[in-house]
Amino acid sequence: MILPVTLYGNPLLRKIAKPIDKNHEGLNNLIDNMYETMYQADGVGLAAPQVGLSIRIFVIDASPMAEEEPELADFKKVFINPQITDRQGEPWEMEEGCLSLPKINEKVSRHEQVTITYRDLDWNEHTETYNGFAARVIMHEYDHLEGKLFVDHVSPLRRKLLKSKLNAIAKGKVTTAYRVKLQL
Repeated sequence: MILPVTLYGNPLLRKIAKPIDKNHEGLNNLIDNMYETMYQADGVGLAAPQVGLSIRIFVIDASPMAEEEPELADFKKVFINPQITDRQGEPWEMEEGCLSLPKINEKVSRHEQVTITYRDLDWNEHTETYNGFAARVIMHEYDHLEGKLFVDHVSPLRRKLLKSKLNAIAKGKVTTAYRVKLQL
C-alpha cells in the first residue's frame, strides 16, 4: 500500500524517532509499504517519520544509481534501530533532494564515509562502513530519525533564500506526483 509522505512543516519530522523491538506489530508489512511508497515517488531512500511514524527505521534502494557507481547495483537494505557510530573522510558536496521537501534541491556537504550499526528484518545486528553515495543516502535518511532535514545542512543565507518555498510546502502549496500528508 502506498502511504502518504509527510511534508515539511509537520512537527513529526522534527522529532527524534523511538527505537522499536523485534515484536513491533506489522513490521514486515510496514517495510513493504515503505518500499512501495518510495518507488512510486521515485526516491532512493525513505525513513519512517516521512510516512508519519516516529520510529527508527529507514529503507534504501540505491540500485538506480548503479550506472554511476556499480557497487550500488544490489544496494537494497532495511535499517532498523540504526546508530551512526562514525563519520570519516573529507566532506564533499552533492545536490540532495527529499520527498518531504518536494521541488527543493540544494548542495549539501557530508563526510565521504559512515559506519552504522543496525538490525535487519531477521533482527540480526550489523556494523558496516559505507562510502560515497551509499554513505550520503544513509546519512540523509538517518537525519530523519534525528529530527533533521537536509536543509539544516545548508548555509543560513541559503535557508533564508529558501524560506518562501519552505513556507509554501508547509501550507500545502506544492504539487507532487505522490500522496502527501501535511500537518498532524
